[in-house]
Amino acid sequence: MIKKMFLAIIALGIFATSCSDDDDNTTPTNANLTLNLNGLEALGSDYVYEGWIIVDGSPVSTGTFSSVTFPQVFSVNAAQLSSATTFVLSIEPAVDADPAPADTKLLVGDFTGNAADVNSAIVGDFSNAAGAFFLRSPTDELEPGNPNNMNDQFGVWFGTPGAPPTPNFVLPTLPAGWAYEGWVIGEAGPISTGVFTDFGARDSFNDFSGDEFKMGPPIPGEDFFLNAPAGETFPLDVRGRTVVVSVEPVPDDSPAPFAIKPLVGTAGQETAPATHNFGQNLGSLPWGEVTR
Repeated sequence: MIKKMFLAIIALGIFATSCSDDDDNTTPTNANLTLNLNGLEALGSDYVYEGWIIVDGSPVSTGTFSSVTFPQVFSVNAAQLSSATTFVLSIEPAVDADPAPADTKLLVGDFTGNAADVNSAIVGDFSNAAGAFFLRSPTDELEPGNPNNMNDQFGVWFGTPGAPPTPNFVLPTLPAGWAYEGWVIGEAGPISTGVFTDFGARDSFNDFSGDEFKMGPPIPGEDFFLNAPAGETFPLDVRGRTVVVSVEPVPDDSPAPFAIKPLVGTAGQETAPATHNFGQNLGSLPWGEVTR
């Protein structure tokens, strides 16, 4: 009898200890967060997309991804997900020592119940986007401003021609982490005309320009005479080609235009002083739904 009681006491002790250990090692319960996004494009190899939920005013990562095929499902702490007020999508370095979201926030939306409609309004309001461009090759002129150099079809500039040309973009000032970039669609694909944030100043690029006056006018644009990319032949006749203004993440390691392309136009046959209007391309703006 004594032996049986002793064994029972030991068994009870083991049970109590086991229960105590289970209580101390309780793991958080996770729940699914589903992303169903549209209009995203693959990033360069050095960058990834990262989702965030805002919990009590602070960002909590929901995970990174590089595939732009949706839906995608992520396992997230259930308590945090339940109390989240907002979803944010950012672009982050693939190797990232900073635990906070980068400036390149792309999509944002507030939760209403178990869903959040997300859009790119955090980047800018492009509902009134407009602008024009003209064909001229000022960096190849023997005399700056000479309208008789007869090769103006080899350059594109964003603004209204004049002495000097003036900007005419109706576009939002972009937040930190974003910049505009111009493009002409060549024989082998998009050719960059340079990155810019100031509509009334030169852009970041002039490697294709002519030797005589490489700086060009005080607006974004480019001539196409030197250093042709693979698959292209310079000088490049811009007439009849598609001209694009995109919004790019900064920094950016992709040689192609980013998903957001608010302005797209087709160059006509006339060179400056004629101008050619951009059309809105708001269908390029990414959007989607996030559900919990």
